[in-house]
This record gives sequence, C-alpha cells and structure tokens, in this order.
Amino acid sequence: MNDTRTHWDRDVDFLIVGSGAGGLTAALGAAAAGMSTLVIEKAAFYGGSTALSGGGIWIPNNPTLVREGIVDTREDVRAYLDAVVGDRVPSANIDTFIDQGPRMLEFLEAASPHMRFQWCPGYSDYHPERPGGRAEGRSIEPLPIDLRRLGDDEDSLRPAALATPPGLFITSKDFVALNMVMRTWKGRRTALLTGLRAVTALLLRRRMDTLGRALIARLRLAVNDAGVPVLLETPMQTLVADEAGAVVGVVAEQHGRPLRIRARAGVLLASGGFEHNHEMRKQHLPAGGRDDYSAGSVDNTGDGITAGVAVGAATDLMDDAWWMPSFERPDGINQVLVSERSVPRSIIVDQHGRRFTNEAAPYVTFVHAQIAGGHDPAWFVFDRTAKARYPIGGIMPGQAFPEEWYASGLIQSAASLHELGAAIGVDGDTLSHTVSRYNTMARDGRDLDHGRGQSAYDNYYGDPSLAHPTLDVIDRGPFYALRMRAGDLGTKGGLVHDASARVVRSDGSVIAGLYATGNTSASVMGNDYAGAGATIGPAMVFGYVAAQTAAAGR
Repeated sequence: MNDTRTHWDRDVDFLIVGSGAGGLTAALGAAAAGMSTLVIEKAAFYGGSTALSGGGIWIPNNPTLVREGIVDTREDVRAYLDAVVGDRVPSANIDTFIDQGPRMLEFLEAASPHMRFQWCPGYSDYHPERPGGRAEGRSIEPLPIDLRRLGDDEDSLRPAALATPPGLFITSKDFVALNMVMRTWKGRRTALLTGLRAVTALLLRRRMDTLGRALIARLRLAVNDAGVPVLLETPMQTLVADEAGAVVGVVAEQHGRPLRIRARAGVLLASGGFEHNHEMRKQHLPAGGRDDYSAGSVDNTGDGITAGVAVGAATDLMDDAWWMPSFERPDGINQVLVSERSVPRSIIVDQHGRRFTNEAAPYVTFVHAQIAGGHDPAWFVFDRTAKARYPIGGIMPGQAFPEEWYASGLIQSAASLHELGAAIGVDGDTLSHTVSRYNTMARDGRDLDHGRGQSAYDNYYGDPSLAHPTLDVIDRGPFYALRMRAGDLGTKGGLVHDASARVVRSDGSVIAGLYATGNTSASVMGNDYAGAGATIGPAMVFGYVAAQTAAAGR
C-alpha cells in the first residue's frame, strides 16, 4: 500500500518480520550498527522453522571450522558451489555467501558470549565427490544450552515437533552414534554418556536443549542483551511504500488492531516460505509435491512473499522446496526420514514394487527423483533384522511399532515378500524380484543400479560395523513396509534479492527499503543443497548482510 497517511504508531530504523535464525541474526547486526531495531513475529512463539530444525549451519571457513583445522581455499569453496548450484542463481549472491559467511559468524562470536558452536565431524557435504566437496563435512551446530537462561522467554520458544523425555538432550554429533547403539561400542558409549547427562540435568534441574531450539535460544539471549524487542502475535498485513515506490514501513496487527510501524532504514522480510499455504502449493509446486506434508512452522503461509510481490518484487524458484522424505503419523505429525534411508537391509520401492533411485542420497536429491518419476506411493521396505538393529521412524530397536500405525495403514507387515506386496498393493513377484536383485548386489558390495554407498554422504548414517555400511541383504521375515510421502522442510522459492540482500523487481531494479532472507527469498542454493545447514546458514548470512546494507544507507 502507498504511504498516504502521516501517523505512525511506532518508529524504528530497521524492522524485521520473522524471528527465525535469519531474522534474529539481522537484529543483532542492526543493533550493533547503532540502529533502533524491532522484530515482529506472526506466531505466539518465536523461532520459526529454525526451532524445529536440526540447527545445523553450513558455512565454509567459519571460525569453528578454522579452530578444527578445516580450512578451504576460496577457489575450492567456489568450485563446490558452482558444481552444486551451477548458474541457477546470481553469481554475485554466491560470492557474498562465501565471503560474508565467515564474517557473520565471527561477528556473532564477538558480539555475544551466548553464540557458541561445535563441528559435526564426519557429517559429509551432501555431494562430497564433486570438486571442492569435503567428506569430513563443514557443518556446525550450536552447543547445548540450559533454557532456564531465557527466563520468561522460555515459554514462548517454539516447541519441538516431538517431545523428548525429561533431562534427555541429543546433539547431531550424538545422534549418528546413537543410531548404532545395537551395533557399535561407540553407540553404546554415547548412549551411556547421554543417559548420565540426562540424570545430571534432572538432578540439577536444568532444562537442556539442542539443535534448532538451542540455536534460537542462543540468538534470543543475544538479542535481549542487545536491547532489541521481539513482538509476538503481531502479523504483518501489508508493506507501506511511498510515492516513489520505496518501502518505508509496514501495517501489522496487534491485539486485533492495526499497528503502523515506520522503518526509516528499511524492512527485512524473514518470515519463512509458503509451505502451509495450500493455494500457493497448488499454484507453484510440481505434481507429487503439492500436498502438505511439511515439517516447517505451521505459521509459514507465504505472507512475506505475497507482501513483496504486491510492491513489485520478482520471484524465483517457486516450483521447488527443501524436500524431505517423510511419513505422516496417525496423530498428524509429519516425521522425516533421514538416517533410516541409509541403514542396511532396507530399500525404497514405488507403486510398482521397484527401486527408482539411491535411497541413501541427500533428501532433496531423493525427492526430486521421486517427484520427477511420479513414484507415488513409495514404501520403505525392511526386514526383521533391520528392525532389531536400527531405529526406524523414531521407534527404537526392540520397541514395537504402535498399533495405530498398523490400523491406519501407515505400516504393513507380512511373513513373506509376496504377502507384503499384496498388503501394500504391489505385485508380489515384482517386489520379490526387486529384493532378490538388491540382495545380489548387496552381497557383492556394489549397487550397480543406483550407486548406493558410493558417496561418503550415503554412508554417514550407515552401519560402520559392516564392510559396506549401507548395503546388506533383506532376507529375514517378517518383512515391513512403511508408507512414505514427499515431504519438505519448507519451500525454497521466494523474493529475488541482489548481493546486498535488497529485493529487486523483474527488471533488476532495486525496491528501496526492502530486504529479504531465508525461505522468504529465492535460495542461494538454487535447486540443490550443499550440506547440512545450507538452509539456515544462508538465511543468517543474508540477514546479516541486509543489516549492514541498511545501516550503510541511512
């Protein structure tokens, strides 16, 4: 809307819409630059999809990696991103990500004692075999944190999608070892240490947390120290532009009444994607990915994208998402399948009972193949030994699948592969042949059909006690099949911005006063995914860049 009135209810230098990692990082950057800053959040909770995530950050040459000796030449980083992203996004945006990423994390560490991270050793880049890729990985994660430090703000931190037992807290580093608790001494040792930590936390009445909630908690503590207010339950309604088309503020809603906020240095849209907007999914996403099986924040309905388009912003990558193989539990929770796809004695078949891609591939890669081939429904097939050895769908070895999973048709079990085929509606002979061929290749240690196990990423969640960590025969009944969906962690299309995080029109001209980051913007990763945290990392980088640009332009 045009700025036709002079009354403002609030007046700040920099206004941020959204309280995920990108928005809160921007708030810290803006405050450090001397700008009066305000964050508004649509939901009753702060943290957005970041709080629901693994909390990983993929930024090469960041301070945590440098301290571990994980240092890359700029040429290697650029070669890797060129191989992964190609020419799908502006080259200058990739340059900014490479150069400003380490500086952003250096700034966070210097700006606040709360911002502390650790490397996830061995968590391979998603395409380590490509030029510049690293099999040992470049992903970092926040250190665990006692949520009591948040004080009154603890109750408004977005809850995790799945509750954990009191006292228990698990990092990404722990998770990969715990998956092998039945198979390796490292897994058993990690389980023991995790249990001891839980007991200690309970005795000391600590409320420890990890992953995305730990990242958001640390950012919120830093934002509080910087004196930046965060207004919850304050959804943006429209952007306000002046007669020249420059964005000068927003109209939000608070307690059912309009709240007009002037932003002298600009507005940053960091309000997530459109994953829970059914109409936008149908309009933009491809067949096979239009149904909402998203693990993103329920409040992400594309508000920032819609508001940007209304003032002339260009969009890109609207037909893509951060795809994730998932399953919908009977209670409506969409649960992701990450580690399971690498465990031995399992395959994934389509509606014809045939394998169609490398099951252990990066999740975006996997679902791209699933959607492109129309492989729906898909079934995660495994045997009794896999069930006894590995966690599957959050169900631990030795723990029975819930009865409601069987009653709803989410999972099927049968004594033979022929019977299992009948139970899931595929030809039993075809399913048996598929498993037989897979077993032959597994015995030889080489997947000639889809190359499973040939990438370091494939094997990260595999069984290190085996010669071929992700390959083993499926031969012990009863056999199981779990119904899979083409889910996502959020959409990756949105507003186009330049290397300074300024939103642009389709002709390339800048919309003055408007910035975007995170899933509100078109991803710097293009149609692919460089490594764990390549969603959150760029969101933080371009949030930081937006604050710098806005401060320089005052």
